[in-house]
Amino acid sequence: MKTILILVDGMRPDSITGVPEAQELIKSSASALDAATVMPSVTLPCHMSLFHSVGPERHGTTTNTYAPQVRPINGLCEVLAAAGKSCAFFYNWEQLRDLSRPGSLVHSYFACGGRMGYEAANDSVAAAAIERLKQGDVDFAFIYLGNVDEVGHRYGWMGPEYMDAVVKSWKNIAEILSALPEYAAIVTADHGGHERSHGTDGPQDMTIPIILHGDGFAPGSVVENAGILDIAPTIAKLLGAAPDRDWEGKSLI
Repeated sequence: MKTILILVDGMRPDSITGVPEAQELIKSSASALDAATVMPSVTLPCHMSLFHSVGPERHGTTTNTYAPQVRPINGLCEVLAAAGKSCAFFYNWEQLRDLSRPGSLVHSYFACGGRMGYEAANDSVAAAAIERLKQGDVDFAFIYLGNVDEVGHRYGWMGPEYMDAVVKSWKNIAEILSALPEYAAIVTADHGGHERSHGTDGPQDMTIPIILHGDGFAPGSVVENAGILDIAPTIAKLLGAAPDRDWEGKSLI
């Protein structure tokens, strides 16, 4: 089944309780609103763990600077490409370019959030994803929305500016899902946050939502014991690909 993974950087589960678009999706999806990320709860290490289904102690990236793997583990895009599936990225934080290896993507779109502003870059990423995915030849798409994390660092997590950024990101998500109903969708975050930071092992930083929408996910059901390492195996199963033997997560279906 064609699948979209939408990740809102820094989105805490308790930030979406009053967001109508989020609550409507949860009602029609399976969800884990108490899923766990990895330590350090920092953007690039968390993304590397999501795509490679191992902790930072194995993939080696422990800061927002990419570290080439000493003992390489295939990531999600490499596994899907080897299975004959097409993958695409749409993102606005450039460090994420290292999540896939050369030759594993058929399309990549980058909007520089640092230069154009992350709110505008979120809109640009959403529009580009809709336009490209409507062509119907992409099996897996990763869509990254970076504004919530940027606002959290600038103004503080769970404050009015942060909550407004969450609402606007969900407008982007609703627009994407409405335009592309043929895709299964997973909506998640990489980490949470507190005050104006993240990176600790505290629950505010370590707890993320995982929302799974599409055939095979029972509407309104709760997924127990889910974590960020489980997302790659779940997507592989949705697309009929075998997980890499080094992956440590489990499929959530």
